[in-house]
Amino acid sequence: MNKLRLALAFIMVASLSGCIIVDGNVKNWDEDFNSSDWEHQQKDNREKISNLNLGDSYDMVKALMGSPSFTDALDVDGEQYNILYYRTHHKHSDGDTTRDETTPLIFKNKKLMGWGKDVLNKIL
Repeated sequence: MNKLRLALAFIMVASLSGCIIVDGNVKNWDEDFNSSDWEHQQKDNREKISNLNLGDSYDMVKALMGSPSFTDALDVDGEQYNILYYRTHHKHSDGDTTRDETTPLIFKNKKLMGWGKDVLNKIL
């Protein structure tokens, strides 16, 4: 009877094991989390912003900068404003980008009128 229980226990344990296939192209999650991708993105965004000119078109800036972290759109006294927020500095080690870690690019009627929180506060 003990041999039967032992054999049965062995079969149950063996059936619980699985097969794992590791693809050499897949990154380890820990490597992604610890990587400096976000630091590179912030630096790249700061460099791109420093080369912008007032009056640049919305479409040209978005093509240059890529997808923003956040966007806003509003109408103030018949003028259309679009705000694109790009991550430019680190404040929180929570893995998420928040608005206080971004620089807003402010467009009035699809033309770049300025960037930064001071400019944004003037229209709000």
